[in-house]
Amino acid sequence: MHHIQESGERIQANVERVIVGKHREVRIALVALLCRGHLLIEDVPGTGKTVLAKAIARSIGCTFRRIQFTPDLLPSDVTGLSIYNQKTQEFEFRPGPIFAQVVLADEINRATPKTQSALLECMEERQATIDGITHMMPEPFLVIATQNPIEYEGTFALPEAQLDRFMLKLRMGYPEPAEEIVILDEQKRTHPLDALTDVISAADLYALQAATREVYVDPAVSEYIVRLVGATRVHPDVYLGASPRGSIALYRASQALAALLGRDYVIPDDVKELAESALAHRVIVKTSSTIRDIEPGQVVREVVDAVPVGSEKPVGRMGGPRDIGDREPGVR
Repeated sequence: MHHIQESGERIQANVERVIVGKHREVRIALVALLCRGHLLIEDVPGTGKTVLAKAIARSIGCTFRRIQFTPDLLPSDVTGLSIYNQKTQEFEFRPGPIFAQVVLADEINRATPKTQSALLECMEERQATIDGITHMMPEPFLVIATQNPIEYEGTFALPEAQLDRFMLKLRMGYPEPAEEIVILDEQKRTHPLDALTDVISAADLYALQAATREVYVDPAVSEYIVRLVGATRVHPDVYLGASPRGSIALYRASQALAALLGRDYVIPDDVKELAESALAHRVIVKTSSTIRDIEPGQVVREVVDAVPVGSEKPVGRMGGPRDIGDREPGVR
């Protein structure tokens, strides 16, 4: 797994030439990338959501398209449409911007539910059906969507089915004052994004994604994941808990994080590190609890603190027995 760790470090270092002081957030984005999962970034404007997507696309040598979601955007504006060619007297398919390897769905909650639903098949089945003909998405394929959490006028909340398609969700947050000074200095003359080049190819990434799925997950760790997700369904403040897709997302993401840290096996600290990013957006809090300012992220943190890990000892294929409660350096 050292080649995954080395490639991940190169990508992360390249992205962090542009995204300053967001080591954990960039790593979570790389986890989604290695898992062939999609990423939802929720934060206020100007915190680097679009720049992060562009930096990732340039670092892996993939095609990049940006879709600016607005209330008048149509599903065909996303997926494409068939146009009649009078010369050939046949319909020709004109692919939409979704047919790119990295797609930025900017302010996705500004589009109508009908347009949002056009992404469901693309994100889950990695295909789009237009006029009865199925068109496959390119590989690798990653959707990075952004939304503003504070401006609700003229927006449409993402339905649960749409949120469930995103493997991970993160917030960028404001930089520290010292980091913001670095950002100002780096953009004094030009944007550092303009000088960014790829460090791996799309073919290399596809191979890394396949290798990530070979990371060993002990049955005890799988059981721990299931107990965590199950606890979200019976929490007193929760109306609807995380789905089985949430369990799969947490399982895959833990594999990717372990690989990025140079291990060929998953430990519970990997699961704990990613639990909030993988499960919080899949949890619906009761109305009576939202009045008390109870948030999904708080529920997931409570579940992680309450559910015991257990005492089983998984065995890594490249190492000896290891207590699954042991803490790996660099993982909180």
